[in-house]
Amino acid sequence: MNICVFLSAADLDDRYTVPAREFAELIGRGGHTLVWGGSESGLMKVVADGVQESGGRLVGVSVDFLAAKARTNADEMVIAEDLAERKALLLAKSDAIVIMVGGTGTLDEATEILELKKHGKHTKPVVLLNTAGFYDGLHQQFQRMEDEGFLPVPLTELVFFAKDGVGALAYLEESAGLR
Repeated sequence: MNICVFLSAADLDDRYTVPAREFAELIGRGGHTLVWGGSESGLMKVVADGVQESGGRLVGVSVDFLAAKARTNADEMVIAEDLAERKALLLAKSDAIVIMVGGTGTLDEATEILELKKHGKHTKPVVLLNTAGFYDGLHQQFQRMEDEGFLPVPLTELVFFAKDGVGALAYLEESAGLR
């Protein structure tokens, strides 16, 4: 399975890097492919290292203004012209999406993927990996959107909130009929 992961390229502390590394190793040991932003820095590097060292493949999609930071030993690397093309390529190359901790770029990617799913533009499973409760506030906001009628489909049909990588991968593999 090609698993797209949206996440930060920032250097973060162990409460985020250790679970990210563990999740990456699950992807690699499971024989899956990581589809990610292609960066060789921060949490993106941690995850790419973990997947590659555990036997998984790497498919990166960078963007022209970040191409100098792209991983040189990925199995495949594509350089998009802009962020919109990058997001479209990441979605096209994946079977499932996992949203890990990140900043405004990750949030932008997450909301676009969920908006496309809401409108039936894709049916891929989406997991929000809530490491260290990072997305508790977002989960509460999404729940409010559903409760107050802002979502035309149930929240559970849009996104699965996972507390850890084991739960995230189990959900994805079940969704793909691999379990």
